[in-house]
Amino acid sequence: MIYIGAEVIVSPLGDNAEDNWQAISANRSGIALVPSAGFNGEDIHLARIAALNGSLRFQQLVVKALSTLVAKIDASIVSSDRTMVLISSTKGALDDNINDQFSETNVAVQQQLGLAHLPMVISNACISGVLALNAAGNMIKNGQFEHVIVVGCDLASDFVLYGFQSLFAVSDKPCAPFDAARNGITLGEGSGAVLVSGTKSVFKDPPLELLTGTSANDANHISGPSRTGEGLVRSVLKTLRYNDVSGDEIDFISAHGTGTIFNDEMESIAFDSMNLSHIPLNSLKGYYGHTLGAAGVIETTVSMQMIRNGMLLESLGYLNNGVSRPLNIITKNTRASLKTVLKTASGFGGGNASLLIRKI
Repeated sequence: MIYIGAEVIVSPLGDNAEDNWQAISANRSGIALVPSAGFNGEDIHLARIAALNGSLRFQQLVVKALSTLVAKIDASIVSSDRTMVLISSTKGALDDNINDQFSETNVAVQQQLGLAHLPMVISNACISGVLALNAAGNMIKNGQFEHVIVVGCDLASDFVLYGFQSLFAVSDKPCAPFDAARNGITLGEGSGAVLVSGTKSVFKDPPLELLTGTSANDANHISGPSRTGEGLVRSVLKTLRYNDVSGDEIDFISAHGTGTIFNDEMESIAFDSMNLSHIPLNSLKGYYGHTLGAAGVIETTVSMQMIRNGMLLESLGYLNNGVSRPLNIITKNTRASLKTVLKTASGFGGGNASLLIRKI
């Protein structure tokens, strides 16, 4: 069995998973209107961490998340040569070094945590977080490492914001995934971290089970998803087959749900074609914004908190159905016994990825 636990979230809503859970279970969003943040000085809705200032913001955030995680595990494994750290991110410390946005952070993390190995970076657009978790599971399955710490981190930098503005993809209000009035994404920043391990005893609190998933590329467009959702379908069906899990066993889907017209429609088509449209589903982008390479890790940790607390969270921003296929979108917090959760992600370049989390 592959275990996952010691989850950490650092975001505008708090510095640990517990504080974040208190905020999101009260349906509080980290998104706020930031004056003059846009390329032309326009006010933009963003989920930014107010206390994260100065230079090396990316490095600060990664180190903070990892330091918080270390306190939740057997700290002696951190320096072991059987432990690896994976960093999932799209742009890293681009504000500090446009030529090499990861090396300085990798070195700092290795030195500050006393790691035996330099961290590895997984950067594949917005599926990076789910890919990193799957890579961690595969590393343990294949005997490469006994423990893998996964940390996802990205910033709502000017470079990223202006890029999405150039695509006319930024919402003029807090994003509203799957809603009829949705009109784009809201960018966010934050970090999520978990320990993936083959050893249960290294967790201070009871872990959950990671059912390692798969990825698939639809090769449709550099920035637009396949209109038929075939890449997401291939990934999810492979993940279910790989783990001998049927669709009827899934209790909840944590969807990608960016709030763009094409992404949300694609997901509705994909879930409907797999006969999964009746399963309770939400997007967490209304709480955190789109945290890019960190999203898969942050949203997996929230899904783990949902399992632990027995609650389905409202998909914030959703009022009226805006996709062509019916989905069972969660419209209010609901008590539920959750055992098996499906997490999906889709991203630029046609990437799609998925994994399963199961209560032990």
